[in-house]
Amino acid sequence: MAIICVDAGTTVIKAVGYDATGAETAVARRATVVSRPAPGHAEQDMHAVWEAVAATVREVAARVGAPDFVAITAQGDGFWPVGFDGEPTGPAILWNDARAASIADAWTREGTAAAAFGINGSATASGLPHAILAWLRAHDPARLDRSGALLTCGGWIFSRMTGELVADESDASAPFMDLRARAYSPELFALYGLDWARRLLPEIRPCPVAGLTPGAAGALGLPAGTPVVMAPYDIASTALGAGAVEAGQACGILGTTLCTEVVVGSPDLDGEPTGITIALPGGYLRAFPTFAGTEVVQWTCRLLGLSDPAELGELAMLSEPGAGGLAFLPYLSPAGERAPFSDPLARGALLGMSFEHGREDVARAVLEGLTMVIRDCLTATGAAPTELAVCGGGSANATWLGLIADVTGLPVRRSADAEVGARGAYLVGLAATGAAPSVAEAAAGHVRLREAVEPDLARRARYDRLFEDFLTLRGTTAGTWPLLSDMRDRT
Repeated sequence: MAIICVDAGTTVIKAVGYDATGAETAVARRATVVSRPAPGHAEQDMHAVWEAVAATVREVAARVGAPDFVAITAQGDGFWPVGFDGEPTGPAILWNDARAASIADAWTREGTAAAAFGINGSATASGLPHAILAWLRAHDPARLDRSGALLTCGGWIFSRMTGELVADESDASAPFMDLRARAYSPELFALYGLDWARRLLPEIRPCPVAGLTPGAAGALGLPAGTPVVMAPYDIASTALGAGAVEAGQACGILGTTLCTEVVVGSPDLDGEPTGITIALPGGYLRAFPTFAGTEVVQWTCRLLGLSDPAELGELAMLSEPGAGGLAFLPYLSPAGERAPFSDPLARGALLGMSFEHGREDVARAVLEGLTMVIRDCLTATGAAPTELAVCGGGSANATWLGLIADVTGLPVRRSADAEVGARGAYLVGLAATGAAPSVAEAAAGHVRLREAVEPDLARRARYDRLFEDFLTLRGTTAGTWPLLSDMRDRT
């Protein structure tokens, strides 16, 4: 028995092979390019993404043999359209694209987003399909006319493998799904003035399964007819792969996005319109994916002339908690921020600097600022988890894990898998093909977490005060964001 799972991230495509025991036996990776043809734009060549998927699957298949099934998870949101012939009508517009920021901001200010949250459970953001559709209607209507279906990245890969145009429930969750009905909501299309776009939305299926076409089989080096499972998109599959499968269990992804998420039994549609709610097999995921994550760490490494994030962590340890009164707001994305608050004008800041501060204080302030965001998002979930499972590239940074434990007050456990999103797809694939009774039972047998990093009680008390300071500073600084936006417009 062998299984191959694909995790198509924003910057790296991964394929993982598993043996009969569920152990990872082969991993292949290919980098992908995010192009930025104009300020605030983030795009990818859809064919290049598919070619990277095919290359990684071929490499893994050569090592593990023909799989029992292939499961797919991929980056979510964005705009991945195909024409009536199934071919792309242009580059994909990604989840972190900011071209529609003013549209999303207007929906928020006018109350449209709050009204939609009562049906959909997700805040609005510039990288969601509704905002991109509205932008294209105003700026590139010809592309919409050429498009026959609006897919996600996972839907695009599934269509190349199986020839079927569908949406998994997780991908369909935002922005057009009635979460309780798990179906598209006519009210939401009307609310956003997008009734005309309904024709583009594919059929919703929970964890779709279909056979590999002969053409795709040749490209992947696999037998035609091999079952292909479309698992929930990456942040949801990653939560499952980290063992967050029951209500109250929490996961933190330390990746391109910092995504703090908790499994819930039913959607809360009456709270503050923030974060997103994702339909899962048998439940829901309350998730808070930020626009900026480990890119902030990489940016800081370049700024300070450091070779890698590990060196940043070592430098940060030379400074005391609180970084000598230096505070960092890590809102560096040109798209602003979407979790746990939504503001396309949000920008980062390094506050309190004087001649007394050194590189070590900057390093610590950056890691503390990112960790404050994790706590902020965890608070916004309204849940009280007993531990936090973490994964993603940032989870390899021991300094950061210790900070997360101290700031959140929770034991932090790192996944033992190299590719946690692929592990989540593996669990879903087992359940979808009947090889396991449920995702939860599959997780019980196949999810492995490392020993917990425990919080230090004294540092936790210090960070409780610093967290309140962080929120105060953000609230004060937010008043400058419109002025800074005007300044950017004048340059």
